[in-house]
Amino acid sequence: MKFQLDRTTLLNSLLVVQGVVERRERLPILGNILIVLKDETISLSATDMEIELVARVGAPGGDGGEVTVPARKLLDICRTLPEDATVEFTTGENRATLRAGRSRFTLNTLPAADFPTTEAIEGQVEVSVTQRDLKELIERTHFAMANQDVRYYLNGLLLEFRGDRLRAVSTDGHRLAQAEVGLQQSSSGEEVLQCILPRKGVQELLRLIQNTDDAVDMVVGKASLRASIGDVTFTSRLIEGRFPDYNRVIPRSEQCDKEAEVDRELVRRSLQRASILSNEKYRTVRLSFSTSTLHVTANNPDHEEAEDEVDIQYSGEAVEIGFNVSYLIDALGVLPTETVSFHLSDPGSSCLLTPKEDDGSCRYVVMPMRL
Repeated sequence: MKFQLDRTTLLNSLLVVQGVVERRERLPILGNILIVLKDETISLSATDMEIELVARVGAPGGDGGEVTVPARKLLDICRTLPEDATVEFTTGENRATLRAGRSRFTLNTLPAADFPTTEAIEGQVEVSVTQRDLKELIERTHFAMANQDVRYYLNGLLLEFRGDRLRAVSTDGHRLAQAEVGLQQSSSGEEVLQCILPRKGVQELLRLIQNTDDAVDMVVGKASLRASIGDVTFTSRLIEGRFPDYNRVIPRSEQCDKEAEVDRELVRRSLQRASILSNEKYRTVRLSFSTSTLHVTANNPDHEEAEDEVDIQYSGEAVEIGFNVSYLIDALGVLPTETVSFHLSDPGSSCLLTPKEDDGSCRYVVMPMRL
């Protein structure tokens, strides 16, 4: 196997796949990257047995073959080479040699046959969505995922394919985030298909997609999801299990007899100020809604207290409710409109946050806390 590639191109491809390289090295092969040269195209693959990333780059004039090399060492070597360097890569008996100018490096290799690869996916549904829309969808929902919850199905993001719409839902049992975008193309018809993408898969996918109108082609199987993003292929196992019926958690409009329209940024900043003196463990703030004012208070075991007021438009009887301030700040940080609606009923019921004109594109539910 032999090829030449400029250092920047090789480095960029390594940076794409290095996020899933196994750091603990349960198996030595998982600390390696699989390099395959075929038909003048180099494929760089990394996996942790749950997620696989493959980056492809053209390499004309090379001699084909396949090998695995230590991922971290190869990445560090490329990082330290001059920006205008050309890397010559050759393989021999259990060795790979890199040459760039006067520099030469010899790395141990492992057989390519030992490298685990993902199985072919028999697609239940195939869809296409813009990178911009997918990025927006994930950013509006992923923060509410649970982290190492014993209810393993909460440690991921629900993706729900509904005809020409893609909906994402996440919850940790205390709050819920829901958003949806339109699909460019879908094979699901009227059938509703759900799958749960694990937390690490969500984070890697978010890292890969850009704020562009280029397409992401996704294939969803019974146990895996595959996304093609330009010259990169992302494959992740799915979480087995049934996601809770999130529609039962979202308050209906007839259940909320109180509504406040607020300036999203003003309220977010008010909550940030109050959070400084909130209880570090429970992060509780008290929100008092009245005709034209939202009164925000917080205190802590050291008897310190913060108070703040924001002008609002409010309809309904005055009400006082406690919330985890971090949950409100997270939701307000991703809502897409300058004006946000708080839908409320009583101090013991959850609060629904929506854009002022609730078109169903995103909704956030936050459970109350005892004051």
